[in-house]
Formats: sequence, C-alpha cells, structure tokens
Amino acid sequence: MVGSTRQHILDVTADLLRSTDVESVSIRDVCQAAGITAPTLYHHFGDKRGLLEAVAAEGFARYLAEKHADGPSEDPFDDLVTGWDRHVRFGLTHPAFYVLMYGGTRSHEHPSAQEGLRVLHGMLVRLAEQGRLLTTPEEAVPTIHSACVGTTLALVAAPDAPAHADLSRRVRDAVLAAVVKQEQPAEQRTEALPGTARALLATLSAHQDPPLSPGEKLLLTELLSRLASTPAPGQAS
Repeated sequence: MVGSTRQHILDVTADLLRSTDVESVSIRDVCQAAGITAPTLYHHFGDKRGLLEAVAAEGFARYLAEKHADGPSEDPFDDLVTGWDRHVRFGLTHPAFYVLMYGGTRSHEHPSAQEGLRVLHGMLVRLAEQGRLLTTPEEAVPTIHSACVGTTLALVAAPDAPAHADLSRRVRDAVLAAVVKQEQPAEQRTEALPGTARALLATLSAHQDPPLSPGEKLLLTELLSRLASTPAPGQAS
C-alpha cells in the first residue's frame, strides 16, 4: 500500500503540472487532489523539493522509455536526427516535466540523464567508427546535448513565437552539420585532406584499445593533427 500511495501522489502531482507551472503547485494543492494529509506527503517525500525531484525522476523514466522504444537503426546519423526530434517532442508534450528535468542546474546529475547521454555517446562512437565524425564523441556529446536542450527550453517558454517557427530543425541541422561529415554529390567532391584527417582522429579517439603501441598511437595522432590543420585548397597558409 505504501508503494501505491507514493505512486498515487506522483501521478496526481504530474496531472497538476500539466495545467500549471511548477511554482504555482503547492503542497496543499497536491494533498487536496490526492485526498491525503500533509504528513502523509512529508512521510514519502520530505518536502516540496523532494516531491518535485521525484516527479522529475518520473519524467526521466518516461523519457527513457520513449528513447528506448526503438533500437538502433543501420544508420547512426538517422538515429541522431530521430533522437533530437524525440527529445524536443517530449519537451513540448510534457513541458512541466521537462522544466523540472532540464531547467535547473542539477539535471545532469540524475542517473537517467546520464543514461541518455550514454545513448547519445554510443551513436557518436558508431559515426566515428565509420569515419563520419569531425570531432571526438566526447566533444560532440555536450555540443549536441546543450543545443538540443537549449532549443527545447526556448520552445517550451514560447512555443508560438514567430521567430521559433521551424527552430528545432534549423538548429538541429546546423549543429549536426558542424560535427558530422556531410556527404556531397560526386560531382561536387573535392580533395578534403584536413576533413578526412579530422574524421580519422575522431575514429582513433573512439577506440579505447587500438591495435597500436603507445608510441605508434602518439605518432599517428601527431601526423593526423598536422594534416587536419593543413589549409584547404585555395586558402592562405
């Protein structure tokens, strides 16, 4: 019965948050809606902050359930696009949950948030292994994650703002273009040694134990770094 009471309070709070913001929901509101007394709520959650943190955990669980609904596809880039769109859609569908999850300074500490970042890192490692990543997975994760969260929070705050029309797609495409090597039509392809070197550096970084000695890895990293900084054809050196 204890478990069901706790879950009932979480469900009631989640329902209240669908129609009002976090600041407006009071302990009294929750108790009245749940048909419980304040001591019962305090017994399960301690205080309002404990209740809201538990609701945030519930939001993370729902988000991860959606995130894991589909397994990885054959193309990790498609998974990146799908993951971005799903993230934004979840935020717009559950705005109060999303603000609890990502609006504060502690969201990155939540185990479910860390699991979401691990999923993103896995997609980027697959891209690096294919030579399609322009930076390391470790650098690409915060780039993509911060852009996606910032975009979603902006849309949650003002979903109907004229400047926000198609905002998610525009930011998504710009950010992914900055970290993922874009395929070009054959007639437009030119020699791109620096870009290829950067992709190889990212691939090398993704492998924890490449079949190289430490000295060989160091030498290869130095050579690729030098090639990556080579000016493109037509640019001043």
